[in-house]
Amino acid sequence: MGSLSERNPSLWVGTTQVSAFPMLEGDVAADVAVIGGGIVGLVTAALCKKDGRRVVLLEAGRLAAGTTGYTTAKLAALHGLIYSELADGFGDQAAWQYADANLAGVATVAALVDEHGIDCDLDSRPAYTYVVDESMVDQVRIEAEVAARIGLRAEFTTETDLPFEVAGAVRLDGQAQFHPRRFCLGLAAAIAGEGCDVYELTQATDVDEHGDRCSVRTERGTVTAAHVVVATHLPFLDRGGFFARCSPTRSYVLSARLDGAPPQGMYLDAGSPSRSVRSARDGGDEIVIIGGEGHKVGQDDDTTQRYEALEQWARATFPVRSIDYRWSAQDFTSVDGIPFVGPVTAGAERILVATAFRKWGMSNGVAAAMMLADRIADRENRWASLFDTERLNPRQSVKDLLKENANVVKRFVGDRLRTELVRSPEDLAPGEAAVLAAGAGRIAAYRDETGALHAVSPVCTHLGCTVTWNTAETTWDCPCHGSRFTIDGEVLEGPALRPLEGRDADG
Repeated sequence: MGSLSERNPSLWVGTTQVSAFPMLEGDVAADVAVIGGGIVGLVTAALCKKDGRRVVLLEAGRLAAGTTGYTTAKLAALHGLIYSELADGFGDQAAWQYADANLAGVATVAALVDEHGIDCDLDSRPAYTYVVDESMVDQVRIEAEVAARIGLRAEFTTETDLPFEVAGAVRLDGQAQFHPRRFCLGLAAAIAGEGCDVYELTQATDVDEHGDRCSVRTERGTVTAAHVVVATHLPFLDRGGFFARCSPTRSYVLSARLDGAPPQGMYLDAGSPSRSVRSARDGGDEIVIIGGEGHKVGQDDDTTQRYEALEQWARATFPVRSIDYRWSAQDFTSVDGIPFVGPVTAGAERILVATAFRKWGMSNGVAAAMMLADRIADRENRWASLFDTERLNPRQSVKDLLKENANVVKRFVGDRLRTELVRSPEDLAPGEAAVLAAGAGRIAAYRDETGALHAVSPVCTHLGCTVTWNTAETTWDCPCHGSRFTIDGEVLEGPALRPLEGRDADG
């Protein structure tokens, strides 16, 4: 879902036009219904159309306005120190499956760009995972060794084009970067037509499977199809319990013009605090994009400090001339670190999902779309077993699952006890927000810069956790499962489907 009207729009949103696909009007039929207009949904729809299927794609808001429009947009199979982790937890074969899937994701984006003539600044770049801390060099060496052992052309190096020395790095050539929203809008234009349709501002509210058909219900009509793909970042269907099997995080990004050229590689610091660096084009200038400062959704008292920390690092590291965009994104990570791709539940073979891309949704997301298209076409896929939605790895998953859900219980109970009982809405200064006692109940209240008060229920409409205030984005965020809402309660991010209820200031 997301929004093109976030307080802090991304570079990708700020340099593209608002899409203008129609809304659904009435009932339609298709071979495949895709729910979600981010990179996963759009690539799935494009691949299914190429297979000769009639596709209907539904987007609740505008295309590529969610995490796809707020990513750092690296297309790479090098994801931090993941291969040593995967080899230890799952074995070398699984590590190679993951690498192979992501390499295919990078290659598929390039093929779609070429096939449809999409202008999206797609450039080949080397990817690096680096550390500046000498104590972490052995971890980087092991990562390089494991990556090479499983078949990646990765190497250990101390040479980069960063403006500071690194203690060590893994380098993988032949990766890529691009403008994700231009790619998605170009792909959407190629999908629409020849019996296929793309609908915006059309929110799916439920999906049923009955026999050899499925029904997708919306407020504007029903789509019937042989298969349904739920590509809504986190599945909005609670079936499968993915909200309890994933951890939601937010991270922060800014783009800066420099006095001089930015680094040409794509970089990720494996240390803490982590930093992500890549170049991009904005008009006629080449700029740098810097990311980092991740934290659990709804579990930071002052998120403005995240942008401040990034800016301080940027100015200390690069000759910054101006900072033109700053934005944040939301990501989900599964309890074992591998995305979920496949049926929403055992036995529901016609309703498919893809989620939990661990901040690597561009390459992982495209690989997921390939797996989904193969499943719909009844083709064998060599990565599907690793990404299976029903898997459970006892060595990692159970412990992490219990830990994550203990955190949810703690927030569910604790946040209800932290209501600021001694304050009233009248005490809020312009730009201030809080969860307050009002009458016999509680309200989530925000006074905007004009002095107007916005009051909603603080109870998340997903499972009833208490929302918290996001100072940087001026949103109400759920610390349990990651739902996000505007100051007036509208849903920005699921799994919640319904808005927060409006409240009077007196309760």
